[in-house]
Amino acid sequence: MFGRRTKEIWLIAGLGNPGLQYENTRHNAGFAAADAFAEKFGFGFSKHKFEAVIADGELAGKRVLLVKPQTYMNCSGRSIAAIASFYKIPTSRVLILFDDISLDVGKIRLRRKGSAGGHNGIKDIIQCLGTEEIMRIKIGVGERKHHEDDLKDWVLSKLPAEQRTEFAAAAQKAALAAEEILAHGIDSAMNRYSS
Repeated sequence: MFGRRTKEIWLIAGLGNPGLQYENTRHNAGFAAADAFAEKFGFGFSKHKFEAVIADGELAGKRVLLVKPQTYMNCSGRSIAAIASFYKIPTSRVLILFDDISLDVGKIRLRRKGSAGGHNGIKDIIQCLGTEEIMRIKIGVGERKHHEDDLKDWVLSKLPAEQRTEFAAAAQKAALAAEEILAHGIDSAMNRYSS
């Protein structure tokens, strides 16, 4: 496409686990947000490269690689780092969408940078990219009812039917926040969308 090479390239990655058994689980909030983004802005997941499914499109005057790593959550960084390296995308143009148990279902929170906060997918991305300065949108999946319950079982459990509408709304909100980051920057998006 003419002019494509000169466009600023962004990498937006939604985190999750591939496979039917993981659909509608809390840990797949990033996949849900990536799907919401694709649907809202007309992106189609058509490429299978770098251990990911990729939608390649344009939004807000920028080329966007929308990615769902297929490496399973704890190895997400491997795929994201390979894509960023191949397309020469600096970490300042990488945005991660993922689940957060410290936020109620239906809430999202934007961050400019930060530690992994106990999230293994983010931990791997930070390790593979070599920096904590990675923008992210956290999607609330709710805290365990009993703190002694196994965290892995909680994040891999499916959302109850009564929470799915709120969860879908949060995924949509995350997609809109990602578009706002592309169009107007992280500060504008944080002011508009962090809840």
